[in-house]
Amino acid sequence: MKLLIHGRNLEVTPALRDYTETKLSRAVNHFNGMVQEADVHLSVARNPRVPQQTAEVTLFASGTVIRAQERSQNLYASIDLVAGKLARQLQRHKDRRQGHGHHSDHQAEPEVMPLQGDILQGRQAKLPAPVVRRKYFAMPPMSVEEAIHQLEVIDHDFYVFRNADNGELQVVYQRNHGGYGVIEARS
Repeated sequence: MKLLIHGRNLEVTPALRDYTETKLSRAVNHFNGMVQEADVHLSVARNPRVPQQTAEVTLFASGTVIRAQERSQNLYASIDLVAGKLARQLQRHKDRRQGHGHHSDHQAEPEVMPLQGDILQGRQAKLPAPVVRRKYFAMPPMSVEEAIHQLEVIDHDFYVFRNADNGELQVVYQRNHGGYGVIEARS
């Protein structure tokens, strides 16, 4: 497994590098070489009154991106927490790929939520802050069910995907009151 470790507001010492490598190796060891690369970002809050230390890991596993992030008062504890979270996500991904616990007869139709009405409703639009980060990634066509699986393993609020049925870009998100929503562009 290729391992990249970056530090923000801290120096990545050899001890910290070894600890991170050991924990992540243990977390992905049971998955038979499924993980090709791990990108680790370790950071410490700039404000000394906020004892927040973050470990964020992105795994590239057999064509799937799996992401986890944990924060605590101790960086080593954050690394432990994120390694455990990744192991659980990898197990879920492996089970899903093998078909365990996945019954197609229990799947409900995904709810499609069209946009209606004027979003601004007379309010003035404010420009967002300048772009501070850009991400580029491959977007192979997939079904809504596959996009929901991707949403579950990357630990984000939404997932943008290209629908295999029509080639259109769509967004899947988890609803506050349960279930998932799909946002589609209308022509």
